[in-house]
Amino acid sequence: MDYLKIFAPATVANVSCGFDSLGFAVDAIGDEMTFTKTVEKGVKITNITGAVLPYNVDENAASAVIKKILLEAKADFGIALTIHKGFSPGSGLGSSAASAAGAAFGVNQFLTHQYSNLELTKFAMFGEEVACGSAIADNVAAAIYGGFVLVRSYEPLEVIKLPVPEELRVVAIHPQIAIKTKDAREVLPKEIALQDAVTQWANVGGLVSGLFTNNYELISNSLVDVIVEPFRKGLIPFFDEVKTNAIKAGALGAGISGSGPTIFALCKGDKSAKNVYKAIEAAYQETGIGFEMFISKINPQGMKIIK
Repeated sequence: MDYLKIFAPATVANVSCGFDSLGFAVDAIGDEMTFTKTVEKGVKITNITGAVLPYNVDENAASAVIKKILLEAKADFGIALTIHKGFSPGSGLGSSAASAAGAAFGVNQFLTHQYSNLELTKFAMFGEEVACGSAIADNVAAAIYGGFVLVRSYEPLEVIKLPVPEELRVVAIHPQIAIKTKDAREVLPKEIALQDAVTQWANVGGLVSGLFTNNYELISNSLVDVIVEPFRKGLIPFFDEVKTNAIKAGALGAGISGSGPTIFALCKGDKSAKNVYKAIEAAYQETGIGFEMFISKINPQGMKIIK
């Protein structure tokens, strides 16, 4: 094989109660990346479209991952890479994760699947560190494994793929504002009350159980974040209005995707998702702030080979 084109999905991380531990892959939006095998060793980026990103191999999440994998695998070939960003960096939808995870998945195809999904996740975490300064796993794991994932442990890294109920849909709105991940982390408390911790643990357990049992009511009851959302929502204009309108329109629950500013709502079925989409759209049109929206199934596969 000398050429490969893939789809690397956007991802929603944290998923209300699962801060830094839960994530899921989106089907509707993502990046397209091409990999061309070269005689010359190493990696070079030949084209980037859809966003302004560094061409420097060591500063770009995707190329940094490819370089690391090729060196570790002692590959006797190189890769020429192109990236088309299908969604905005800084959206809270795992832009750097799509690049890093897509890079790990793509180059692994040229190595006859030498590395497992867990190993690819570790490589992709390195790309996250290059891009954002933190080797967080929830977005990259969701992109690589597909569906819902639980990052149970970082030392050692343990990722569990969770089942996805057939009718689960996500509606998301990306207000056109910028939130730096660093700022979103700085507003969080260093300590939390024991009762809040107990509530959060119980909600994570409830959400996981709801996914396993197709219990939409339990999923809805569990999509509550008492630790992170109260502090971060102030960074997102009209967050409460969006969440209230989404739930009134039938959403199972709503929360902040990653560090924001994207707000996601989980729904049961296409009809409910369309109603929620309209309710959120109507609410945000009154704000004067530009926004983008989408409806999507949960992506059970994660990465997709296009050709």
